[in-house]
Amino acid sequence: MLFNSSVFVMGFLPAFLVGFALAGWRFGARAALGFLLLASLFFYAWWKPVFLPLLVGSIVGNYAIVQIMRTARRRKAWLVFGLAANLGLLGWFKYAGLFAATGVAVLGVRLPDLGIILPLGISFFTFQQVMFLVDSYRGEAPSCGFLDYACFVGFFAHLIAGPIVRPREIIPQFARHDGRVRQADLVAGIEIFLLGLAKKLVLADSLAKFADPGFRAAGAGHQLSLVEAWVALLAYGAQIYFDFSGYSDMAIGLARMVGIGFPLNFRSPYQARDISDFWRRWNITLSVFLRDYLYIPLGGNRRGEARRNANLMITMLLGGLWHGAAWSFMLWGGLHGVYLVVHHQWRRTGWRLPGAVVQAITLFAVLIAWVPFRAGTMRACWIMLRGLAGLGGVLLPAMIVRAMPVLRLVARPVAVLPWLGAARTMSVVQGSALLVLAWGIILLAPDIHSLRVRDRNAALVAGFAFTVQALFFAPFARPFIYFQF
Repeated sequence: MLFNSSVFVMGFLPAFLVGFALAGWRFGARAALGFLLLASLFFYAWWKPVFLPLLVGSIVGNYAIVQIMRTARRRKAWLVFGLAANLGLLGWFKYAGLFAATGVAVLGVRLPDLGIILPLGISFFTFQQVMFLVDSYRGEAPSCGFLDYACFVGFFAHLIAGPIVRPREIIPQFARHDGRVRQADLVAGIEIFLLGLAKKLVLADSLAKFADPGFRAAGAGHQLSLVEAWVALLAYGAQIYFDFSGYSDMAIGLARMVGIGFPLNFRSPYQARDISDFWRRWNITLSVFLRDYLYIPLGGNRRGEARRNANLMITMLLGGLWHGAAWSFMLWGGLHGVYLVVHHQWRRTGWRLPGAVVQAITLFAVLIAWVPFRAGTMRACWIMLRGLAGLGGVLLPAMIVRAMPVLRLVARPVAVLPWLGAARTMSVVQGSALLVLAWGIILLAPDIHSLRVRDRNAALVAGFAFTVQALFFAPFARPFIYFQF
């Protein structure tokens, strides 16, 4: 079930809110949380009920390990066992197919098709429980009953695609929850949810119509011209921005409706001053997880410059691989690792560039790194990079060339740009207007959580009609980019 589907917005969500409020009013806080957990399990099972036992077993097993670890003599052995079980399960479902395919390619050995289907949200609920295990070993996780722990892991608002929330941030909120739904929380949560829904349906899904054809053509081996490649990349850069920002806002809004506060996960990252600042703004909770549970345990910056650079690269490579079972995701992570190493080395020189120049370089680097993230294969990545460099030629719609004849010196006029899907000349105009609007919002507007209430209301009114139209009349609900991770 997708947050941006009509069955969720018009069916599941109202039923959940009514049931939660009635359970809390009639039977108390524990009943309300029990209803929240049951609703979350129903939400998870909607796609494939066969994976529900996996989620339930993971929650029960990890809770049991922590209870044993709290009193056991060999606490570290139980920690290692818990980590191995969680990461082994994640590795099997997410990476066994990748390693098998790589082995076939390298060794030339035919292996049977493993037929593995990736369970929804396994990357996220695994990381949630890894944090609980480690924090419990360190003595930093709060003691809690099973119901509070199960809600911490299984709450549908963040179960599928995050944010990754720390145990000490969320479990105490469930433990002290009184089971009531307050009007102020409900109104604020609905507003944030609807703004996130508008980002997804009105902006992200519209931009996908200009991003997908270019990357699909590259995946099929077709050469892209300069304009086609840049339209596809700029559209995708904006698409993933609004897609992930929209999801994060919807998750925060859903939790807020029932009085639970999720941490901010997205804060205008394309306005970042440098690449380190980008990672303090993009997928904030994942960045914090990688820092606290991988980079710092590896040694962080405590063992010299060379070791810090190596730790940065390891962290970003594994962070890239976490995003998907393909070497292109590791390349994306590796590029960001290189960016961070170069950034730190540059800072050591003491030289400084103007802020606008650094911001432009950062944005360009981030966009280039999206190429392997979206392309899927190294071949498609190479074709897209060639197009971005102009090595696939320069084509422009004849209408534009007629309006500006000087463009004939650098471009060849064509009736239709071949790899903008079913687009005609007018679609280029529409796409350009959409890109200008999207990038204007991205680079100039603050995030919605920084807006005044009146400005939020204006933004909601501006996009509401388009959101309703997209919700009810779109041919299908387009999954989030971070869906099934």
